[in-house]
Amino acid sequence: MTPRPRLVACAAAGGAVGAVLRWSAGELAPAADGFPWTTFAINVTGSLLLALLPALALARGSRAWAVALGPGVLGGFTTLSAYAEEGRALLAGGSTGTALAYLLGTLAACWVAVLLGAAATRRQVPEEDLG
Repeated sequence: MTPRPRLVACAAAGGAVGAVLRWSAGELAPAADGFPWTTFAINVTGSLLLALLPALALARGSRAWAVALGPGVLGGFTTLSAYAEEGRALLAGGSTGTALAYLLGTLAACWVAVLLGAAATRRQVPEEDLG
């Protein structure tokens, strides 16, 4: 299946916005104590927002907005590559405990954020509207 050019443009524009937001967060709050708090916060926040996205009427009512906000903005905002690289760097620097706390803690916190967001969405949106 070939994606429609309009949806590709929506994802690309949203992705650019999300990437700039992620970069800006890193500039405003760079890691200072050896733990990648900014990337941790970005990924947990992005996971929560992605799970809440179906509660947003705009995203439910428009495929273009759903694509722009979901895989676009939130896909550009969250970052598996920085998460993996920061974990690798911690391990390479001999900070095994911090690396494990970061890698496993991020997964656990993102999972909890998705569960909380999904539960909140189910409470706010009738099941038939979630599709």
